[in-house]
Amino acid sequence: MKKVRWGILSTAKIGREKVIPALQKGEFCEVVAIASPNRERLEAEAARLHIPVVYHSYEDLLKDPQIDAVYIPLPNHLHVPWTLKAMEANKHVLCEKPIALSSAEALELLRACNQKPHLKIMEAFMYRFHPQWVHVKKLVDNGKIGELRTIQSFFSYYNVDPNNIRNRSEVGGGVMMDIGCYCISFARYLFNKEPDKVLGMIDYDRMLKTDRMASGILDFGTGTATFTCSTQLIPYQRVNILGTEARIQIEIPVNAPSDKECRIWLHTKTGTEEIVFEPVNQYTIQGDLFSRSILDNTPVPTSLEDAVNNMRVLEAVFESAEKGNYLA
Repeated sequence: MKKVRWGILSTAKIGREKVIPALQKGEFCEVVAIASPNRERLEAEAARLHIPVVYHSYEDLLKDPQIDAVYIPLPNHLHVPWTLKAMEANKHVLCEKPIALSSAEALELLRACNQKPHLKIMEAFMYRFHPQWVHVKKLVDNGKIGELRTIQSFFSYYNVDPNNIRNRSEVGGGVMMDIGCYCISFARYLFNKEPDKVLGMIDYDRMLKTDRMASGILDFGTGTATFTCSTQLIPYQRVNILGTEARIQIEIPVNAPSDKECRIWLHTKTGTEEIVFEPVNQYTIQGDLFSRSILDNTPVPTSLEDAVNNMRVLEAVFESAEKGNYLA
């Protein structure tokens, strides 16, 4: 088998606008089917995206023996249930972040995965596969900024639509689940360990009942990470990584465009170097790397243990904010 045959669960926006077109460009990916109970949208999107097979239920897609792997962009509260159902159908799964609503739920998924080691399951933190992050990770690991001391990240957008799933608490909405999980992931990825203690501050929307702005401090012992994220601020994203010898600034850390160059800056004591990356599609890279792990039977690029640990830190931010003190 030279390509992994993909099925898509739902016509969610991120899938139809970002991930499906990216998978279709992959060297090791072939999108063969899509499922949705919304017949009108399903037929329209399948035709637009040239997907040959449609299913009007997720269960029917999972029964298709011609499908090797599924991509799940469903609302957050459905991630674990449908990942488990896909595993029962012997399918590999790439699931959108956050992969679970809690660390306990993520741990349940990890245990199920350990019972079926031949299946590949991964949380879709696509940013890690963009060449800019690969290069940044190498710079930090090779000591190009000296000793890593602190990471500052900011991520925001504005959305107050009560019907949007990101603003519905009952399906796992809120800023931390949607984009705060990135800020936590950045820090854990670069420090390459888990924080010793966490301090969180969270502001809730009184009408929507979701967290709309959150700030956190993660103490890694050898350094800290601070972040602010919001669903009700002007759109902005930036990451600064500071060491004893240099600083790295990432201009577009998450939503790196596939049709434009990306830039980072390495600020040292002697000057500033701008590093430019040619346009790439980080979703295509993610799909190909995951597909290669299936074809070659190798570990997935990001382990499910990483997903569990990210959820644990996210929960600690919430608990710290509730208690009003540091949480070890």
